[in-house]
Amino acid sequence: MFRSLLALSLLACSAARAQEKELVPQMHTRIFIMENPPVPEVHASTIVELDKGRLMAAWFGGTEEGKKDVGIWTSIYQHGEWSQPKELVNGVVDASTRYPSWNPVLFRTKAGKLFLYYKVGPNPREWWGMMMSSSNNGKTWSAPQRLPDGMLGPIKNKPFQLENGDILYPTSTESVDKNIWKIHLEKSDKNGGNWSRIEIPNDTFQAIQPSILRYPHDSLQLLCRSKNDHVVQSWSADNGKTWSPVTATKLPNPNSGTDALTLDNGYKLIVYNPAVRGGNWSAGRAKLYVAISRDGINWKDAAVLENGDKGEFSYPAVIQGKDGLIHITYTADRKNIRYCMMRIAPLTAE
Repeated sequence: MFRSLLALSLLACSAARAQEKELVPQMHTRIFIMENPPVPEVHASTIVELDKGRLMAAWFGGTEEGKKDVGIWTSIYQHGEWSQPKELVNGVVDASTRYPSWNPVLFRTKAGKLFLYYKVGPNPREWWGMMMSSSNNGKTWSAPQRLPDGMLGPIKNKPFQLENGDILYPTSTESVDKNIWKIHLEKSDKNGGNWSRIEIPNDTFQAIQPSILRYPHDSLQLLCRSKNDHVVQSWSADNGKTWSPVTATKLPNPNSGTDALTLDNGYKLIVYNPAVRGGNWSAGRAKLYVAISRDGINWKDAAVLENGDKGEFSYPAVIQGKDGLIHITYTADRKNIRYCMMRIAPLTAE
């Protein structure tokens, strides 16, 4: 056990966690983004910090996932409240053709340029990548632009910007014929141009939706959703140019999306469903935990966001603000998006 372990003292997230002896969090912010959701179903949220402590969240929503009326919705958080959501983009191709929209990802570069990446297409096996940008924190946006052929952009989780400004996009594909899942990375320059693809060796695991964690000395780690009952991983020692074969971590996974980040103090954090696969696609998504790690190998559960026996709480997105606060959004029963806030606090472990 580590003598000095950082744990999460919640300013938000779950009364259930307060019953556990090893951590007694302080509940603060755990709210629904929408008071009256404008559409019946929502899913796959993303979150980014803007200026002056403001946040922006986005998600896809419509009558049902995969229906043609599903678009990308956004909301702004300031002064302790989320704004009325607005539909920003949809999958209209022309006057007679519209496809569903999927999996938005918000990302703000070191220079302050805001990107929205999302997918459009009939299903996750045939969709394509789209991109918009804003130079004024989302007040106005560029016209939607299709990514270069073969590029999907970040498939669910946020990109990672290297010191030289290049952007790495954690992404994945699902094949049409045999439904084979494969992860890979894509790379662009700081302005979202000059795209290329980086392969990841994997002959064992069915994996999608990576997150990128950073380590000293140009080392990176991917953590991914899988069909194999575990969060799976790959490592790079050269800033993402090459990667190790995919292996299983100690974290369970019920075939559900996760998100992770490296905190300012170097510790790693993941939001995940602590279960293995069940008999249907939604099994294992009733509980949602936060775990932390010093090395990305040994993880310790630190907070419980959801602790039910039924329902779906899934597809988390997590960032750390400039003030050190941790911000998390996730799907709540496909009816709403839940927002939580938490703070880092030291804990001495035995």
